[in-house]
This record gives sequence, structure tokens and C-alpha cells, in this order.
Amino acid sequence: MIWDYGSGVRVYLAAGSTDMRKQINSLSILVQERLELDPFSGSVFVFCNRKRSTVKALYWDRNGFCLWQKRLEKDRFRWPETEKEVLSISARELRWLLDGLALMQSGAHKQLYYSSVT
Repeated sequence: MIWDYGSGVRVYLAAGSTDMRKQINSLSILVQERLELDPFSGSVFVFCNRKRSTVKALYWDRNGFCLWQKRLEKDRFRWPETEKEVLSISARELRWLLDGLALMQSGAHKQLYYSSVT
């Protein structure tokens, strides 16, 4: 993948299924109008088809949109079932999802946030 997982990039999953015939123009409009997010933010916006066999990731890179796609030849993605329109996840969780794992890994260490060492 082109984007750097360690850079703290924000990742948003579009819940439900998306028509995979959609390309950059339609997906960027979907991000702006349906998800009410800024497609130029540098965040990664991830979509999945009804069969859960294909995902597309859209993101803005300096001077243009990039569209990345992964199609599974066998198996299905464990796309989350939710009533929310969009989910904010970590790049780490996206990697899990692309590797065939569920977003919620019960054995995974949770990220800690501190503001002081004392």
C-alpha cells in the first residue's frame, strides 16, 4: 500500500455495501455528501462490496486522488455489521481487516494515551 500505517493516518470505513463500479469521482462525492467527511483530508476511506470479496480505499495524496483495490479470489472480508454510516478505525485495524481478521481482536493490546510521564 502507498500510505504509511505508522503515520497516524485516519481511516474511515463506509458501513454496509458499496457498488464497486464506483470510481474516484463517485466515491469522493459519496465521502463528502453521504459520510459528511472531507475527501481532501488525507484520510483513507474504505468501501466493501455486497459479497465482501472486494474493498476499495480512496485517499487524497498531495495533488490527486488515489484509488486502491483488493479483490479476494477465495474467502470474504470480515466487514463489520453496524447501523452506523461510517466507522473510524486505526490503520492497525485496517491491516487486520485486509488480512482476514475481525476488527475487534480480543487478544490485542489496547493503545494507551498519556500526557505526562510523572
